[in-house]
Amino acid sequence: MQLNLFDDNPSVSNPPENEIHNQKQNPPNIELSWLNELEEEFRKPYMKNLKQFLVDEKQKFTVFPKGKDIFNAFWLTPFNQVRVIIIGQDPYHGINQAHGLCFSVNKEIPIPPSLVNIFKELNSDLNIPMPKHGCLTSWAKQGVFLLNTSLTVRANQANSHTGKGWEIFTDRVISILNEKKENLIFLLWGRNAKNKMQLIDENRHLVLGAAHPSPFSAHNGFLGCKHFSKTNNHLVNINQPPIDWQIV
Repeated sequence: MQLNLFDDNPSVSNPPENEIHNQKQNPPNIELSWLNELEEEFRKPYMKNLKQFLVDEKQKFTVFPKGKDIFNAFWLTPFNQVRVIIIGQDPYHGINQAHGLCFSVNKEIPIPPSLVNIFKELNSDLNIPMPKHGCLTSWAKQGVFLLNTSLTVRANQANSHTGKGWEIFTDRVISILNEKKENLIFLLWGRNAKNKMQLIDENRHLVLGAAHPSPFSAHNGFLGCKHFSKTNNHLVNINQPPIDWQIV
């Protein structure tokens, strides 16, 4: 029996140790170009421990996002299509909010306050009307990689999966992007995102930093940062098409 320990409902309550061991040979269902870059990462001991943590966690608590959405950012923005990276922290922890893209929510969900401020900045910067929903899938499909540093969270408990192994994985993702691509644009909003600057070579990539768009900090430098127009100007300068930031 092959287990996918990132599924919503693991098929056995307490997988035998030998099956957990074997699972490290079976990486999760992830887009092929990313799998080519990350397959060895899924074989490392910390990932086996992370998978076991998620199995145990899902027996006791609700975990977001759904298993099929954990690697949604990787599916929607294949490695060879990444042009812009926005780094979040952990997924939204309310019911049906998170779907694997940082700052984004499913269409039927009210727009969270941080995303409202992102849309306010879009409106001020590029005169884009305020969207009616907060699903950022259209950005992801244009090469905007929407990466949280932790890819899961316990319901109603922010940062509850911090320190369980996801940060090791997502740091490696950032490092691979830094090493193997050129002329990427990293949008780092808030202290946690800015801490990732140590993984990025600013001689190879454009890094734009600002305060977090949270209502508690947006007025400290996020609102007015003009990151969306700066991103598009840079893309045009390197002969790439700009991002259509409008949400429809």
